[in-house]
Amino acid sequence: MKPIYNQTDGLIPVIIQNNTNSNVLMLGYMNSEAFEKTQRENRVTFFSRSKQRLWTKGETSGNFLDVVSMELDCDSDALLIKVNPTGPTCHTGTTTCFGEPNSKGFLYELEQTIDQRISDDDPNSYTNKLFKRGINKVAQKVGEEAVEVVIEAKDDNRDLFLNESADLLYHFLILLRAKNATLNDVEAMLAERT
Repeated sequence: MKPIYNQTDGLIPVIIQNNTNSNVLMLGYMNSEAFEKTQRENRVTFFSRSKQRLWTKGETSGNFLDVVSMELDCDSDALLIKVNPTGPTCHTGTTTCFGEPNSKGFLYELEQTIDQRISDDDPNSYTNKLFKRGINKVAQKVGEEAVEVVIEAKDDNRDLFLNESADLLYHFLILLRAKNATLNDVEAMLAERT
């Protein structure tokens, strides 16, 4: 891999992308020394145009960008680096530098909504009522929904299957909350298996 650096300033633009969800996290620049250090350490190092020195992302915050893969574009004058970030990428504390919400998708938003309904202790919330009945009732409900998914999977009604699948996922999120666990915890467990 041989990047072609800009002849004027000796830099190449670098797009940083989250390896897990493909969100574009930031844009930075590298000179040849930053590129070599990134390759050697598998942790993103930029050339800071404002500081005029090498700068490893996370060197002060601890929010490093661990390299998964590096690809040059078709002209070899721009670089895409897929990373596993260890915290927020932007200095403002957001996931990306482009003002995108700190969301990994709808299931994560639903997880936050479930947490909020339980935290608010809303007496009219089905979620809160089920949660307050305890772990045995929540686990029983997940079991019931799982059986219904299996039953619908054996039939040919796609809509019923998807409805039961949605019910299962929803109740599973409540069970995760009851066990003081998160979708991130489940993701991490799956990632360890690959």
